[in-house]
Amino acid sequence: MDSNTLYYSLDLVSVNGFTLNIEQRAALQTSMVILKINYKFSRVLFWGKIVGIKNDYFIAQGVGEDELSRTCLYSFNCMDWHLLPPATEAMIGEVAVAVKGRFVGDPSHEYEHTEIQNHGEGDETLEDVVTVKVNEEKRLAVTVYTIDKEVSVVPRGACIKSPHGTVQINNSFKGLTPSEAAKLSNYLHFSEPRTPKTKSILEMADLNPCIDFLDPLSEDNPKGSWSMQSEQGATVCVIRSLLWLGLTFFHMPATPMHGYIYMGHGLKNLDLTFML
Repeated sequence: MDSNTLYYSLDLVSVNGFTLNIEQRAALQTSMVILKINYKFSRVLFWGKIVGIKNDYFIAQGVGEDELSRTCLYSFNCMDWHLLPPATEAMIGEVAVAVKGRFVGDPSHEYEHTEIQNHGEGDETLEDVVTVKVNEEKRLAVTVYTIDKEVSVVPRGACIKSPHGTVQINNSFKGLTPSEAAKLSNYLHFSEPRTPKTKSILEMADLNPCIDFLDPLSEDNPKGSWSMQSEQGATVCVIRSLLWLGLTFFHMPATPMHGYIYMGHGLKNLDLTFML
């Protein structure tokens, strides 16, 4: 959610129980302006909140020249912000192995996993005890990265890809029409495309490479991993992820207003396949 329209945007998704108190809103409104100036961001987004056992993490993202390249920061009080390290393949692997359960709310909290690995065959088999340790700050970075990669959403046409390959806000985007807003295929994953383009020539003829460079939600597997409703007298389209419960996207048809927010425990719904 863009910090410039944070108050209004939060009200659009508050019907789902996702909201912040007055003190947190006021603190965010002030601190995000300071973040933008200090880090020279073109704009600052409020990403959401991950609920911990002891403390909650508030997440903000700063945008530079490329909309897909974002700097993540976290805070406990919506005022004092700390940079999150970029998620790497090594970090993702460590978190997948070592981490279980809910977030604690302490960046220095250490998760530990020990396993026995066998080397060799027969009588020459050797056993090695391997211990993987990872702190919660790395887990937080990987979780934010994974949620963005798997379920971040943008309306079709809201972003364009320049000839140089950078992704930018489309200033001429005036919003989807009410009929377009009712179709899941007009909403795209706001992350690097994961699936190769295998459409026929006839299907590709209706696509614009400047705006159709992202994967549509309608092609996700398993089918049914998104819940879509029209709310507030059909003036707002709300899409919720069933894979990452707590991710909510909104768009007001015929206006450029859109955004998403995550408020949850930071745990993936691994039972989704059995629920559908």
